[in-house]
Amino acid sequence: MNPTVAVIAQGAMGAGVGGRLVERGLRVLTSLEGRSAASARRAADKGMIAVSDEECAKADVFLSILPPSDALGLAEKMAAMIGQSNHKPVYVDCNAVSPPTKVEIGSVITKAGSPFVDVGIIGLPPKPNSDGPVMIVSGPESAKFMPLADFGLNLRMVEGPIGAASAVKMSYAGITKGITALGSMIMLASTRGGVAAELRTQLERSHPYFMQNFTRAVPDMFDKAYRFVGEMEEIADFVGEDPQAKQMYLAFADFYRRMAADVEGQRQEADALAAFLKPKQ
Repeated sequence: MNPTVAVIAQGAMGAGVGGRLVERGLRVLTSLEGRSAASARRAADKGMIAVSDEECAKADVFLSILPPSDALGLAEKMAAMIGQSNHKPVYVDCNAVSPPTKVEIGSVITKAGSPFVDVGIIGLPPKPNSDGPVMIVSGPESAKFMPLADFGLNLRMVEGPIGAASAVKMSYAGITKGITALGSMIMLASTRGGVAAELRTQLERSHPYFMQNFTRAVPDMFDKAYRFVGEMEEIADFVGEDPQAKQMYLAFADFYRRMAADVEGQRQEADALAAFLKPKQ
């Protein structure tokens, strides 16, 4: 029999992963408790079935795909239900948290009696005719999650304990989202300094890849900046033995916090970045 999968929550990634599994014939559950109307629409559009938290705990596989700050709280909530039941789902934490945080989450789940799998997601939500994103998988119970590769998930197992997959995710996001933050800061500085046009010209001349990347990644960041705050803080924890690196990623967290407020407010900095990246006529 095909496994029943529960996915919480219904953001772009959660809904995308849930939708991919539905497309491949699986029954996918989700809980809309405390979620927005937009989340409910995404779940419905992807064919996910809204049920109670208790019913989600009875799935065969449970995927946690949340903002980093919510990951531990969900694990504690679900562990309370799992611990009282004879049914023990495979709990898969897919959140962008540091390895120590992932170990803490895993401890909560395993104490409730469920197998725990560490996953780090790299890439954008699933799209038609695409095999992405890649889901890096680690931990001693990894084999219990790998059968979902037969249902459209791009799974890559790496050697190592709980936390290894998260270390890959932290390293990758530290580069990609760190570069987005750094580039945005300097684009804004060049705009304030009145040299934005010349900076763009020089980047296009000597480093065209930077402009290609920024043109895609920076506007895409605007509506996600609030989610990147917690991720940068987790990366700061990951690099914590390097004091300068930790300070840098905490600064990136503050930048994304500022961008999130700007996007919700007057959009002065978002508009300045959009103007910098606007194609030349």
